[in-house]
Amino acid sequence: MNGESVDGVETIDAWRCVGCGRIEGPRPCVGVCEDRKVSFVYASDYEAAVARLREAEARLAVLESLANRMALAIPRRDGWEKSYRALQEEARRALREARAVGVANAAGAAAASSS
Repeated sequence: MNGESVDGVETIDAWRCVGCGRIEGPRPCVGVCEDRKVSFVYASDYEAAVARLREAEARLAVLESLANRMALAIPRRDGWEKSYRALQEEARRALREARAVGVANAAGAAAASSS
């Protein structure tokens, strides 16, 4: 293991040919090697995917919270409209929060990729 990336996933430093795309990473050979086809992704692509996943999880948490309140709310007999309007306002707030999480994460990703 040459280094660690997001969430403790192993990263390997390697050389990539700019012409053909061949990837080569020197490792100590123990003399019983076999070549097998493997799939790799660039660490930056993986980190971007993890960032999108975390954003989605944060947005989901905000919206799940609203859904729970909606599911558990029992308005008074004559308070349906008031409860409905209060839940509408909570939904608007939740959507704003979810959008804000997305904007903050996008700004953080942009700053990280420019450094």
